[in-house]
Amino acid sequence: MQLTGSARLSVVIPALNAADTLAQTLAALTGADEIIVVDGGSRDATIALAREAGATVIEAPPGRGGQLAAGAAAASGEWLLFLHADTVLDAGWREAVDRHAASPDAAARAACFRFALDDASPQARRLERWVALRVALLALPYGDQGLLIHRDHYARLGGFRPLPLMEDVDLVRRIGRRGLNVLPLRAVTSARRWRQDGWLARSARNLFCLALFLAGVPAARIARLYGR
Repeated sequence: MQLTGSARLSVVIPALNAADTLAQTLAALTGADEIIVVDGGSRDATIALAREAGATVIEAPPGRGGQLAAGAAAASGEWLLFLHADTVLDAGWREAVDRHAASPDAAARAACFRFALDDASPQARRLERWVALRVALLALPYGDQGLLIHRDHYARLGGFRPLPLMEDVDLVRRIGRRGLNVLPLRAVTSARRWRQDGWLARSARNLFCLALFLAGVPAARIARLYGR
């Protein structure tokens, strides 16, 4: 349900061979004014699923930073919500978005959701607590928490850069600690990669990649290490 008088919202989703998760992501987005799926060359049913759900599909070269930038350029909304193709927002997400948008300083502040995983294991709960701590101490949410931002603020910051990896960290660092709110609802992300790679190994690799990026290592080199 959209609040009366709320601003137009465009949801931008970069995708690449995301057929296993995209339908669930899109089904949770009731209340969005516009959904744009930016496909990076999928060979599965990603495009068909997106169109069946009523999303607008555009194509861009693979690389999440470039795909997100292309989606933002095509979007018509006053507010932009960037979301991963394997992330499902809690019910009530649109009301939370509209409350943020109605706050006095919202046009100069971005917002993200709380990180959660679709896994019942103790490892998942520990990882969720670690992410919450990272966000609280360093103001560094990743893209799997979603990112809500006013179009004008996004433009002032220079938008997403065409990075193959760490495009989310790059933009959030420009937003700054004082420019970020954490909304009280969850963005529930697939834990498939952690289950597949091992909880400790995957988390250690993510942390190592973040350290390299913050140390100034080019994102393209980090992407090769990360496995994209």
